[in-house]
Parts: sequence; structure tokens; C-alpha cells
Amino acid sequence: MSDASHSRQLLGSLVAAVLIVVVAIALVTLKFGASSAAERESLEERQEQRLEAEEERREAAEERREER
Repeated sequence: MSDASHSRQLLGSLVAAVLIVVVAIALVTLKFGASSAAERESLEERQEQRLEAEEERREAAEERREER
């Protein structure tokens, strides 16, 4: 094998390795990014539900006081 073809083969292997790493990083980032967004949304929803429940309890307690 000539030095030129050996260099092209080495360069091609390096390019393939870089592409594999880039694709792997992109896939992992997409996977964890999506789950993190879903987790944040779920957390926000639970916080909203807690606030609404707390507000309903306060209103009910106020109504009971007014009835007395």
C-alpha cells in the first residue's frame, strides 16, 4: 500500500470515528433533554395542583368561618 492510500484510509477512519461520536452525543443529548423537559413539566404540574388544592382548602376554611 502506498503512503498516500494509507493516509487516505487513516483519514477516512478518523472521519468515521468523529461522525460516530457526534451521532452518539446527539442521540444521548436528545434522549436526556426530552426526559428532562418532561420531568420539569410534570414537576410544574404537581406544584400547580398543590397550589390549587391549598387555595381550595383556604377558601373552604374561610367559608366555614363566615358561616359561623
